[in-house]
Amino acid sequence: MKTIFTAIFLALFCVLANAQTRLENAKKTATENKELILLNFSGSDWCIPCIKLHKNIIEAEDFKKLEKENVIIYINADFPRNKKNQPSAAIKKENEFLADYYNPKGIFPYTILLNPEGKVVKNWEGLPSEDAVAFSNEIRNFHQKK
Repeated sequence: MKTIFTAIFLALFCVLANAQTRLENAKKTATENKELILLNFSGSDWCIPCIKLHKNIIEAEDFKKLEKENVIIYINADFPRNKKNQPSAAIKKENEFLADYYNPKGIFPYTILLNPEGKVVKNWEGLPSEDAVAFSNEIRNFHQKK
C-alpha cells in the first residue's frame, strides 16, 4: 500500500512540476531582468479574435520590441482544435494548468499581464481595442510603474 501511495504522489508531483515549466522559468527570468510576464490564452485555429490579436498585435514589430527591450516575457497558452495543430503533451498539460489557475472561465482571447511573482497586474478580455502601438505602450506604462 505504501508503494502505491508513493507512486501516485510522485506521479502527481511530476505532472505538477512539469505543468508549470514555462511560467516558473518566466518568473525567474522576469525577477532577474525586472520584466513583466504577458500570458495569452488563445485558440489559434478556431477563435477569430485570437487570430486577429496574433496577426495585428503579437506579430507586430512594436510588440516584438517589448521582448527585445526586456519589458515582457511572452507566453502563449494555445488551445487549438485541429489535430494537426496540437501542441506536445507536456505543453498541453501546462496550458491546462495555466487555464485552471488564470482563466477558469475559458475566455478567448484572454491576455494577462503578470508581475514577476505571477500576480495579475492587468487583464484584457477579448480582443484589445488598441492597435499594436497603443497596446505596447500600455504595457510599457505598467513596466515603468513597477
